[in-house]
Amino acid sequence: MLTVKKTSSNPYLLLTPGPLTTTDTVKQAMLKDWCTWDDEYNTLVNSIRHRLVRLAAPGHTEEYTAVLMQGSGSFSVEAVLGTALPRQGGKLVVAVNGAYGERMVEMAKVLGIPVTAVRFDEREAISPAVFEEALMKDPSITHAAIVHCETTTGVLNPLHELSEAVRRQGKSLIVDAMSSFGGVPLDMHELGIDYLISSSNKCIQGVPGFGFVLARISCLTACKGNARSLSLDLYDQWDIMERMNGKWRYTSPTHVVRAFDQALIELEEEGGVNARYNRYNQNQQELVKGMKEAGFSTLLPAEWHSPIITSFRYPEAGFSFSAFYSRLKEEGFVLYPGKLTSVPTFRIGTIGDVHASDIKELIGIVKRITAANGDK
Repeated sequence: MLTVKKTSSNPYLLLTPGPLTTTDTVKQAMLKDWCTWDDEYNTLVNSIRHRLVRLAAPGHTEEYTAVLMQGSGSFSVEAVLGTALPRQGGKLVVAVNGAYGERMVEMAKVLGIPVTAVRFDEREAISPAVFEEALMKDPSITHAAIVHCETTTGVLNPLHELSEAVRRQGKSLIVDAMSSFGGVPLDMHELGIDYLISSSNKCIQGVPGFGFVLARISCLTACKGNARSLSLDLYDQWDIMERMNGKWRYTSPTHVVRAFDQALIELEEEGGVNARYNRYNQNQQELVKGMKEAGFSTLLPAEWHSPIITSFRYPEAGFSFSAFYSRLKEEGFVLYPGKLTSVPTFRIGTIGDVHASDIKELIGIVKRITAANGDK
């Protein structure tokens, strides 16, 4: 029996890359209404912004700022692309090895931004050498974008090597760290990242409702007038937050913001990003070990795995993911279907309020299900 998470109000554990299972205290933080004009609320918003900058660029907080943006993480990605790229002379290159890199390419095209995609096999990490070669061949490129953790497969792209390649070529660097920020250690200043994007419902372990952009102030201040959208004008959103003590331009997701504040408190109480990274890593390693014992193999080699989500191949031609999914949901666990077209896979996330004991319990159930199927 599931003993830790399963309750009448929370019948299963989300093993997904976000939305994810949150703590009871994060949920309870949403049980209060807030006025968006009240100083108490806006002071809370500014506190969140400052804490995010400290997480992203410790020791260099004066060089960076945080902008909160209503909507899912994709809204914040589009806000960055539509604001950071100048209307005249801007050109974007995107390293693509999954659905979220492809989404950035699609966004740029819709926004009328000149864009080049450097594509890699979805089952491989991005090659820094190949990406740098593309930068060298096209001097008109002004901005380079990559996805840190591509949750299409769970691959963790080599951020340090990629950022060095972009710096050598003198381009502005945009990093979609949607599924990694707060759960995988990184330093914007050390890496030379100009824009880093994540959202409330990933490794910080809040709930869905807003994304956020961590930006180099000198880059952001140069973006005034670039935006292709009124609602997604990153510069104006930042300008209002700066001048009006944390006020959002338009209605903010007040309950989600309060939950995020609580999630940040709990991240600090856990020991910070390094401690959370260690827990996620332990979860993922326990998961891979147990799934292999149950007859499943991983899609990617171990050196490309992230601690965020892992793709597993179907064990045999007749495997029914829908039946497997339903059985596990009945037992209190929800998985993620695969996103590849070339290889039949499913995915299991290891972030959120998930611990090694939960993974061990999952593995016990998986082994029981597979053993029962083998007896038929």
